[in-house]
Amino acid sequence: MFTAFLIKYAEIGVKGRNRYLFEDALVHQIKFALKSCDGKFLVHKTQGRIYVDALTEFDFDEVAARLQQVFGISGICPVVYVEDEGFEKLCQTVIDYLAEVYPDRPKTFKVAARRARKDYPLDSNEINADMGEAILNAYPEMRVDVHHPEMKLNIEVREKIYIYSEVIPGPGGMPVGTGGKGMLLLSGGIDSPVAGYMVAKRGVKIDAVYFHAPPYTSERAKQKVVDLARIVSRFTGPIYLHVINFTDIQLYIYEKCPHEELTIIMRRYMMRIAEHIARETGCLGLITGESLGQVASQTMASLAVTNEVCTLPVYRPLIGFDKQEIVEVSEKIGTFETSIQPFEDCCTIFVAKHPVTKPNGNIIRRHERNLEEKIDELVRTALVTEELIIVE
Repeated sequence: MFTAFLIKYAEIGVKGRNRYLFEDALVHQIKFALKSCDGKFLVHKTQGRIYVDALTEFDFDEVAARLQQVFGISGICPVVYVEDEGFEKLCQTVIDYLAEVYPDRPKTFKVAARRARKDYPLDSNEINADMGEAILNAYPEMRVDVHHPEMKLNIEVREKIYIYSEVIPGPGGMPVGTGGKGMLLLSGGIDSPVAGYMVAKRGVKIDAVYFHAPPYTSERAKQKVVDLARIVSRFTGPIYLHVINFTDIQLYIYEKCPHEELTIIMRRYMMRIAEHIARETGCLGLITGESLGQVASQTMASLAVTNEVCTLPVYRPLIGFDKQEIVEVSEKIGTFETSIQPFEDCCTIFVAKHPVTKPNGNIIRRHERNLEEKIDELVRTALVTEELIIVE
């Protein structure tokens, strides 16, 4: 029955003179999302509206699900187009629409007309009244409730006439790409994919870096991270995943530094490497899945010492979340089941039994001087031997 979707947005509507830039970005993201769907679609803007017109047969549920993964969309309205063939024809179309879409008729309804084409013979209030009368005549068991209706029937008079009543919720946020680009430190855990999702929801294009430590981490652990990136890419678009071989750096730190400081010092070198790649690829900041106090490396003191090695901003969207809140988001976006697969990442392999929770920056820097003989060479080697995987 439905031949199109009206796309609603929220925040974009308050962008003033720049609104068209955000609308264009949203149109681009919708086109990308629908590439994987069967059928052909025309995505277009007209008079402050974005429409997705189906040009061929399509799977309604598949298209709706893909649109629900496009940041910037607040609502998805399945639409029926009606040619302007007179008001009686419009009334009959609406009555047929209600019979098909609502076999169990709602008890109350409201008609909300909008006349964008001023040469239409009835104004909005007249359409509301006359259409309401036609519905009551066809379905006398229904009644009008303009304040809290069970069903709101929207009629928009444009070049064609659009009828819709359902609103499928979208993810909200801003279109990806309108907020710059960031480098996500992606591990195989629960937190970092959620962090990437949440920053992307604010319009940030995501690249990612993963620190691999063979043979201490397996190829299956690496594939797990690729799989997580692929799930996140449903929302963000293609992700350039930089895979860094971190084994020699970790072993050297393990050999030269106090074991209770291993996690902090390794984290500092991960941030240095991630920032280098971020600058090379035009990213404006780093993104991590850290949550305050969750583990030893995520105390206030530890985060301060970690931040010290970065000049780019570090964004931590989960900083105030508890674990259950993070898990709930991971379940919603579909990363949870992959994240809990039992393949260790490089951080968990080298974790100390009693890691320092209040590291002193001066002491950490002094112990890092133990690495001066080889660490720069190891970092350069890690960078030149990186593997780039384009995930989409």
